[in-house]
Amino acid sequence: MAKLKDPVQLAVIGAAHGTRGELRVKTFTGDPMALGDYGMLYDETGRPFEVLDIRPAKTVVVVRFRGVNDRNMAEALNGTTLFIDRSQLPQDLDEDEYYHSDLIGLDAVDADGNTFGKVSAMFDFGGGDLLELTIQGKRPMLIPFTQAAVPSVDVKAGHVVIDPVAAGLIPDADEAEERRRQLGGESGGNTKP
Repeated sequence: MAKLKDPVQLAVIGAAHGTRGELRVKTFTGDPMALGDYGMLYDETGRPFEVLDIRPAKTVVVVRFRGVNDRNMAEALNGTTLFIDRSQLPQDLDEDEYYHSDLIGLDAVDADGNTFGKVSAMFDFGGGDLLELTIQGKRPMLIPFTQAAVPSVDVKAGHVVIDPVAAGLIPDADEAEERRRQLGGESGGNTKP
């Protein structure tokens, strides 16, 4: 069993699909069907997984791995994360391309240089990518990883530039004014009995 030096997560195994050992797999690759093109995949312990067959299925791919021949074996793999070593990834990325794992640890700043924490994780719960920002002593915050909320990523400089209004971290001026008016109107003002 190989232990990866610099693991990069490519997929997570989901539920069994059918009775012959096929599995539903959520990929984190640009092209989900390319999962098998990266060569041998490994779980966290270094156990190898070889893709024998892959086909699309709505939001996931259905994969047959070597040695997984029945539903019981497939069910035992539910939740297994699959990795490759970073050295297996192409290194000749375009200037505006990066791997999601490269975002972890970057500072999150706005255009004025104000700090909003560090990127501590990236999630996709089905509604689009989310960045988790963490500031020591505070609860983590999730922001959408969209062009509006995160207009710039500079891995070499060590930061992502965020728009705190579009990210939902602070209200815009119109929302703040509307909220102030609503709170003022609810208090009853100076009415006489």
